Amino acid sequence: MLARWSYAGLVPAQTAADAITAAWRAESARLVGALTRMTRSVQLAEDLAQDALVAALEQWPASGVPDNPAAWLMTTAQRRGIDQIRRAETLRRKTAEIGHTLREEDAMPDLDEQVDYIEDDALRLIFLSCHPSLTPESRAALTLRVVGGLSTGEIARGFLVTEKAMGQRISRAKKTLTTSRAEFELPSGEDRERRLDDVMAVIYLIFNEGYSATAGDDWMRPELAHEAMRLARMLALLAPDEPEIHGLQALLEIQGSRMDARADAEGRPILLADQDRGRWDQLLIRRGLGALRSAEELAARGKPVGRYYLQAAIAAQHVRATTAADTDWPRIAALYDILADAAPGPVVDVNRAVAHGRAFGPDAGLQVLAELEPAALGDSPLIPSVRGDLLFRAGRYAEAGEAFTEAASRTRNAAERSVLMRRARESLAEDRLVHESNQGPAT
Repeated sequence: MLARWSYAGLVPAQTAADAITAAWRAESARLVGALTRMTRSVQLAEDLAQDALVAALEQWPASGVPDNPAAWLMTTAQRRGIDQIRRAETLRRKTAEIGHTLREEDAMPDLDEQVDYIEDDALRLIFLSCHPSLTPESRAALTLRVVGGLSTGEIARGFLVTEKAMGQRISRAKKTLTTSRAEFELPSGEDRERRLDDVMAVIYLIFNEGYSATAGDDWMRPELAHEAMRLARMLALLAPDEPEIHGLQALLEIQGSRMDARADAEGRPILLADQDRGRWDQLLIRRGLGALRSAEELAARGKPVGRYYLQAAIAAQHVRATTAADTDWPRIAALYDILADAAPGPVVDVNRAVAHGRAFGPDAGLQVLAELEPAALGDSPLIPSVRGDLLFRAGRYAEAGEAFTEAASRTRNAAERSVLMRRARESLAEDRLVHESNQGPAT
């Protein structure tokens, strides 16, 4: 059951605008979801929700924050919808049908008595945003827009495109849903399982882009990562009997707990082994481990788990270690072996190579890496960067320098490039020291 927040009791120093922002962040997905169910149009639902938001900005500073902001926003949006339908000649035919639906219970029953119904609307909206007729990129953008409540400009900045281009992408996604006659209903059976995988994949995609930006100058985009964590929490509340959803939440919370320690004051990346673990966010760690326990309890009752749960179990090994040296790498390697069987893929195998290299020595990691096709990840820097680390640990410094240089040439992220070039220089410096030591003192 979702918690219901009281915005009327905000601290005195908080302005009406702050209350509106808090209400919008908490309620926008359910608001747009309910309006979409009633109007059968994502675009119209979003427009009505935005109209209600504008009305709140105009009225709440003078009249005060209502006792139930969510119900106020819903009622306002629905009344404006009725007015708009009545004015639109082309929609006159639909006035009776839609207007009757909107006018029931004064356009909206009390939300406190309809929590489960509204939760269903939010879940429907998440599934609709991740409709299979859309590309993964469009799913991510639409999810952030209509479920996350982010502005087009915020999403554009997160994905390093212009606001105009992102607006066009979101607009096309909405039109695609209309032309494909997407049903605003929760799928069932195999279709539900397939769509749930798509929903989780989109949230994971958003998190990864925030946690390790694929391009640009910044190492991370925290706003995207935090939004993905919020979406994962929402999904876990809406579908509490799905262990993989709890696994996804656990994975994102645990990984996200390290973000403050992943860069120094100048924004330069800090690798895991060198991070100050005192800067890891303990609240996120507790949330993540709690979600992991929920997944384990459901799994103990016979519900299947998959790649998100296994990755969360791996991430948990890191946060349970007091220092980097205390990390249980053999356990992590074993979990990656299981993950490789459950959800095979080149990224899993690369990470498996890292784990085996730490658990059993760099040659073991290089052996795992050698089993991968050279072009398994296209022009991604992941394979050469991991190869460079394993070669460095094996004392093959010249080869490590070449691998790091290759990885640096492949990345589109400036911060990542700086780390890889630094490691290339360190490798070549170590190689020179080895040669000078082997030559002995001059005679």
